This record gives sequence, C-alpha cells and structure tokens, in this order.
Amino acid sequence: PKWSEDSLRLWGDFTLGNQGEDVVSGLVNTLPISIIQQDSEMRDTDTTLESHFPHIYNALKELANDLIYKKGWSPQEMEFTFEGPTPDKLYLLQTRDMAMRELKKAPVFDSDSVKGKSVMGNGIGVCGGAMSGRVVFTLDEISAWRRCEPDTALILLRNDTVPDDIREVNAADGLLTARGGMTSHAAVVAHRLGKTCVVGCGNLICNEEHKNCVFNNELFIKSGDYLSIDGREGVIYHGFIPVREEQL
Repeated sequence: PKWSEDSLRLWGDFTLGNQGEDVVSGLVNTLPISIIQQDSEMRDTDTTLESHFPHIYNALKELANDLIYKKGWSPQEMEFTFEGPTPDKLYLLQTRDMAMRELKKAPVFDSDSVKGKSVMGNGIGVCGGAMSGRVVFTLDEISAWRRCEPDTALILLRNDTVPDDIREVNAADGLLTARGGMTSHAAVVAHRLGKTCVVGCGNLICNEEHKNCVFNNELFIKSGDYLSIDGREGVIYHGFIPVREEQL
C-alpha cells in the first residue's frame, strides 16, 4: 500500500537469529524485505530477504497473492519466521488487515528552503509527510509548548519506544527514533495514530534524562530546538523548513 499503483510488493523487516519481540522493541538492526525497499529507503545494507533468501521471499509473495487476489483480502500485516532457506521451513505466524490511510495530498518541504539546509541523518520513513517542529522528550514539555505555542508542531525523540511511551507519542505530532524498523513498536504505533514518523536514524543518540541528543557525535540538539523530518523519505534536517501541500 506504500505505492499508488495497483501492484503487490512485500515491504517490512526481518532479522537473523533473533526473536520477533526483538524486532518490535527496536533492539536489533533489521533488514529490508525487498530490493525495491532497500533502494527506496536507502538502507545501508546489501542483505534483503529477496536477494539472500529468494525461496522464502517467493513463497511469501505467493501467499500474499493468494490472500489478496484470490481470496479478496485487503493488504495484510504478516508475521512470519523461517528456520531454513527452503519454503518448507517457512511458518506464517499471523496475518491481519492493515490499517490503511488513503491520502490525496501530503505535506512536502519547500524546495527552495531545503537548499543549504544540513542533513543531520537518514532513517526509515514510516508515515506522514514533511514536518518541522520543536524537539521534546517528556509529556510535561509537550504540555508546556501546547500552552505557549499551540500552533507549533512537536517532535518526540527517543532511542526507541516502549508501550509506556504511548501517551507521549499520542500527544506529540511526530516521532523520531534512533533504532527500529518498519515493524518496530514505534513505527506501528505512530502509523496507527496518524503521526509523522521516522525510525532507525543510526547516527542519533538520545539522552532522555538530560533532554538532549547528538547527531554524528558532533551536532548537539536540546529540547525546544527545531528539527525537520520527512516521514516519506526518512531524511532529517537541522532547523525549521516551511512545508506545502502536494497532490499525490
């Protein structure tokens, strides 16, 4: 469903030698499912399920084709595991209807304003379009900014999220995490809540206790500073960048 045309493509995360809960928690670095996903997300890896485990990938795609085209199901979120490289080692653990949001317009950064802005990092764009906002780390900070600047977007920063962060994620407008993939807790929750979200920014280190973070071990960002994130492309910029609506 990430693409507008009527084509079935597998998109998601997998990891080797770990458990599903490790993927959801964002504790492990995940790998992309398909080659087109690897290219689109600019993932810094040559390993995909499609290239390294083609029989597993093709078996999953056949299952997806059967569910959607033959049985008429809507796009699915599928959880699977495999214990070897052949289709008989593939196990489908669960599959459920995917939460869909059909957008006719999406916010994008003003192209002239992006010129000259420093790119702080790249992650995986999960959902939402472009947004600029103030960095926040706590629920109290979110409440304070809502009182003094009610029209300002707020971006919650985390190394990763846990279920206890649901109030902060719900109260903020956007979410940026250092770890996690397309199926991590942060990505799933942000998508279902309709938030702009980028996960897996590998050069980001958050110090939630001191309410600051650092990019590339050199660019220091504190609570209240402006960041700009792109929930489609996964790019993070320093400072405020105006956005505009673009027809999809």
